[in-house]
Amino acid sequence: MVATRAATHVAPAPLADGIPPQARLHVVTGKGGTGKTTVAASLALALAEGGRRVLLVEVESRQAIAQLFDIPPMNYAETRLVRTGNGGELFGLAIDPEEAMIEYLEMFYGLKRAGKGLKKLGAVDFVTTLAPGLRDVLLTGKVKESVVRVDASGKPVYDAVVLDAPPTGRIVRFLDATREVQKLAKIGSIADQSAGVMKLLHGPRTAVHLVTLLEEMPVQETLDAVADLNRLEFRVGALIVNRARPHLIGAGQVAPDGAVDLTALANGLKRAGIGAEHAAPLAREMGEYAERQRVEEQNQARLDALDLPRITLPDLNPPVEVGELKDLAACFLAPGAVPVEGEGA
Repeated sequence: MVATRAATHVAPAPLADGIPPQARLHVVTGKGGTGKTTVAASLALALAEGGRRVLLVEVESRQAIAQLFDIPPMNYAETRLVRTGNGGELFGLAIDPEEAMIEYLEMFYGLKRAGKGLKKLGAVDFVTTLAPGLRDVLLTGKVKESVVRVDASGKPVYDAVVLDAPPTGRIVRFLDATREVQKLAKIGSIADQSAGVMKLLHGPRTAVHLVTLLEEMPVQETLDAVADLNRLEFRVGALIVNRARPHLIGAGQVAPDGAVDLTALANGLKRAGIGAEHAAPLAREMGEYAERQRVEEQNQARLDALDLPRITLPDLNPPVEVGELKDLAACFLAPGAVPVEGEGA
């Protein structure tokens, strides 16, 4: 269990456009390889700034949070990852579907011993594998419990929960799994639980943020996911462009065919005290960078059609260190807000 925190009167740092302050659950999704776990952790750190208590949750059994924060693999328990400025705290949780089912059986039916027996027999894994939608129901149910849980005084245990969700290719199926269960279970605990999950996921307390790179496939998956999320009336928050490269090639520096004026480049290098022999390899790099820049500009234009608040994160070489997470977290704060500072658990 997480200890009750001391009262704090420090106002939370204001957040960037697209990160609604009233949201209690922030769902972060993106095509595989876009860095969604890094983005989710950075957002969680930003939310913790100013005294918030935040829970960062993963559901894909990858122990990605532990790797990111350089700690041993987490058990099925909430683990403090870092303290941030002004008394904020960030906790992590890796949800295990089997443990979530046992917890569910105990919570609603008082069948903890039976659930453990089923686990020993492998029945829990069999059921969740046979019915993958049930796995998603268990996972979203645990996330919902973390959001609505209160302490002895009736206050929420966590000010916000950040979910490192499945990728965009299956995010809608993951979030909407409970709807199918709700159709089957009309009354009883399962029906009540399903209704509560659906109310949370579709209500103003939840925002779905999408992470993309400025590349063709991630952008296309983002466009498709936003359309599906809007169709099913989930609330889309921010569009987060990760690993954005700076605009370094100006007009006229590289021709449309990728050619560079080697004489002018060599003269420029000479004025900078650099040998002219570097002109040819530098010209090749300039041509490659200009092509990547052109592709990114095209994909930026495709994303403009979404008309969503956009947060751009710089290009960092993986693996990202904890200190760099704090730099990324500052991108989720409103301009002029105090940068995130933190220390280990």
